[in-house]
Amino acid sequence: MSGCPPIGSYAFLSDCHTAALVGPGGAVEWMCVPRFDGPSVFARLLDRRRGGAWELDVAGAAVTERRYLDETLVLRTRWEGGGAVVVVHDLLATARPRAGGRVSGSGLAPVGLLVRRATCERGPAVVRSRVLARPGYATRDACWTRREDGALVEESGMVLLGTPDEETEPESTVRLREGESVAFLLDYAGAVPLGRAGPGGDAGALLEETVRAWRSWSGRSAYEGVGARQVRHSAIVLRGLLFDESGGLLAAPTTSLPEWPGGPRNWDYRYVWHRDAALMVLALLRLGHREEAGGYLRFLLAQCGHGTGRVPPVAGIDGGDVPPETTLDHLEGYAGSRPVRIGNDAAGQHQLDGYGHIMDAALAYQEVTGELTGDELARLWHLVRLACERWREPDAGLWEVRGEPRHWTYSKLYAWVCLDRAVRLATLTGARDVPLERWRAERETIRADLLARGYDAGLGAFTQSYGSPDADASLLRLPLVGFLDGRDPRVLGTLDHVQSRLGEGGALVHRYDPEPTGDGAGGPEGAFLLCSFEMVSALTLAGRTAEARDRFETLCERTEPLGLFAEEMAADGSMLGNYPQAFTHLALIEAALNLEESGTADALHGWAERGT
Repeated sequence: MSGCPPIGSYAFLSDCHTAALVGPGGAVEWMCVPRFDGPSVFARLLDRRRGGAWELDVAGAAVTERRYLDETLVLRTRWEGGGAVVVVHDLLATARPRAGGRVSGSGLAPVGLLVRRATCERGPAVVRSRVLARPGYATRDACWTRREDGALVEESGMVLLGTPDEETEPESTVRLREGESVAFLLDYAGAVPLGRAGPGGDAGALLEETVRAWRSWSGRSAYEGVGARQVRHSAIVLRGLLFDESGGLLAAPTTSLPEWPGGPRNWDYRYVWHRDAALMVLALLRLGHREEAGGYLRFLLAQCGHGTGRVPPVAGIDGGDVPPETTLDHLEGYAGSRPVRIGNDAAGQHQLDGYGHIMDAALAYQEVTGELTGDELARLWHLVRLACERWREPDAGLWEVRGEPRHWTYSKLYAWVCLDRAVRLATLTGARDVPLERWRAERETIRADLLARGYDAGLGAFTQSYGSPDADASLLRLPLVGFLDGRDPRVLGTLDHVQSRLGEGGALVHRYDPEPTGDGAGGPEGAFLLCSFEMVSALTLAGRTAEARDRFETLCERTEPLGLFAEEMAADGSMLGNYPQAFTHLALIEAALNLEESGTADALHGWAERGT
């Protein structure tokens, strides 16, 4: 890919406030400040020449191993060569939660430091650090000055600690003997006051505290079933995508990684899509992270009370509006894939499915915790009223097609989910101020409409939109939300229809065929990993457990050694699209739990209904 490292070779660092991606050669090639959706300071990921990076290497040595320390997002890289062995730990430092934080008590709070610590295990060794920052999405060169305590300060306010005092640029060459360490820290948030810079700060203590914090968080989960290692790691990745100030879940920490090399399907995913809602809340609850589930649900509920005629399908990570979509024409894009976009115009669409996702999440949360307040229920009843008013209208659909709205079968399915969960939630809470019988009737009307117009008897399958013969892998969720039994002939026919039209390479499944769908984006795309894992769940509910297990294992094998998934994948196993992708890791967790129970109903929903 034009000299670009494979997308799947990047390591993901997070402190739940911002993220960094570290390439296979040891360079930090993506980081935004002061938070996930801020402008980049390192963007080599999107432009090999102009983007900027933080290079760190060992003279005469090569990388021989890269992995995360168990149960953390701390990267360990081993360099060997020329008689030297050096281990580098890269991390975005975390510490005990700040008092009064909105997602407090979670054991994880950002310090505001990117830490790079090299330890010589066999020496001597020469460690080289070169910080080539290009702030503002690479619109300017960095401008550094040395502070009186020895730290280097960039015009934007970033502070680099650990460079030798005699250096006037953020470049260092350090000779280490066996047992010695050197650390470099980038303070992006004013974490280290003037006069406390020191020779790189106490990086060893930061490393220990960060490892402790991540392991303490992960240790809440007692899951040891199918795919336990992948499930626990996916949960850590998802925690890394929860914004500390609001509890909102980013779809991914990147923008414009292409869904096909050289193609135009390049979008900014550094925002919160409500389609992640139910799976995220269910997964957090099931894995023992009740507080984070509540924080995310409260973020969602805040989106339901704006008093407008729709709930936007996507929000900013602080709950505000998503900025309009613009292009950065000065960046060449990953592997020459243009345009590079920031902002996302999907926020202006009407997507009916979001109403169902939020209601599904709310019901599950109430079933498990019983903690919804009267004001929160009122916001949900407003959501139901909007769904009742608008479900008969065409919409933009789950896939955010940039063309004329249409009657997407998946959208109608989630309109049914919204009404079904509303009826059940009102019954569970004893609500007396809602038109329960009218909601029941509306639920049955949607069901009848979907069965009559979304199902093609000639094909023996549900289809993408009313009147269309096209397959759509989103309909693998029909049994997962309880609309039909997993072994219903109409479900089985839909699984076969999706596999025959959209399956590829054994375990991969495309979401749809772009050409007949006419999605307005243009060009091909990879197989959709969310749908690939949802096929695993659907096959399990259909009783085809051996096939489902084979698919699950095949997919998981393609992420080693870092265990991270992008949005899509090519037939050769290459990752495509923004990375790491929350939706994919959520679907992995759901698939593993379904395989563990091997029942006829979705394991996550069933667990929540039992209230355990």
